[in-house]
Amino acid sequence: MKNELLQLGPVTIYGYGLMIALGILSAYVLACCRAGKKNVNMDHVFSLILWCLAGGFIGSKILFWITEWKNVVANPAFLRYTLMDGFVVYGGILGGIAAGYGYCRWKKLNFLEYFDFLMPSVALAQGFGRIGCLLAGCCYGKETKSVLSIVFHSSDYAPNGIPLIPVQIYSSLLDFLNMAVLLWASSRKKKDGQVAGLYLLLYSLGRFLLEFLRGDLERGNVGSLSTSQFISLFTAAAGALLIFRKNRMQRHE
Repeated sequence: MKNELLQLGPVTIYGYGLMIALGILSAYVLACCRAGKKNVNMDHVFSLILWCLAGGFIGSKILFWITEWKNVVANPAFLRYTLMDGFVVYGGILGGIAAGYGYCRWKKLNFLEYFDFLMPSVALAQGFGRIGCLLAGCCYGKETKSVLSIVFHSSDYAPNGIPLIPVQIYSSLLDFLNMAVLLWASSRKKKDGQVAGLYLLLYSLGRFLLEFLRGDLERGNVGSLSTSQFISLFTAAAGALLIFRKNRMQRHE
C-alpha cells in the first residue's frame, strides 16, 4: 500500500485523495445514469451533492474533534493543526444528511425522495473511500495470525511490519454490496424513505460489527463501545423505524 502514488513536479498525488475524488465522481455518474428513470432534476442533484460534501466535511471534522476532545482542551491549537487531517465517517454522514435536509427545505423539495435517490451513490463513494484508507493505512485492523492479513511497510498510521486484519477491504466490499442492495430496493420501493431507512440500517449494522476488528484505538469510545458503534445504535434504530413507518403506511394505503 502506497499513499503517495505519483509525483508531478511540486504536486504529489495521494492515494487517499485520489480515491475520494474517484468516489465523488463515480457517485455523480451513477446519479446521472439513474436520474432519467427516476424523473429527478439533476440541477438539484448537483447542488445537493455540493451541499452534502460541505456538510459532510464539517460534520466529519467536528466529530473528529469531539473524539479528540482531550487534545483540544490541552492544546486548542490542535484544531488548526488538524484542519485537513483526521475525519470521522459518521460525522460526514450526519453532516451530509443535515445539509441535504437544509437544502431541500430551502428549495421546498421532498427530502425523502432525494434522500432515497442519493443513497446508492453515497454507498458507492464510501466504497472508494475505504480503498483510500487502505492505501493510506488509516482505519486499520487488529493484529492477526490469519492468512487473511495485510502488512504495511511505509504507513504513517498503521503499525508497519505486522500482519493486520484487512478491515479496510472488508469495509469497502460491504459498501459496494450495500450499493447493490440499495439499487435493487430502489427499483421496488413504494414509499419515499424506504431506501434511506435501509441504507441507515445496513450501514450501521455493518459498521457496528466491523468496529470489533479495528485496531486504531485513537478513534474514541463511549464506555465499552467505540464512538462509531455508539452512534450505530441510534442510526440503525432510526433506519429501522423509518422502514417500519413507511411499510406501515404502504399497507394501510
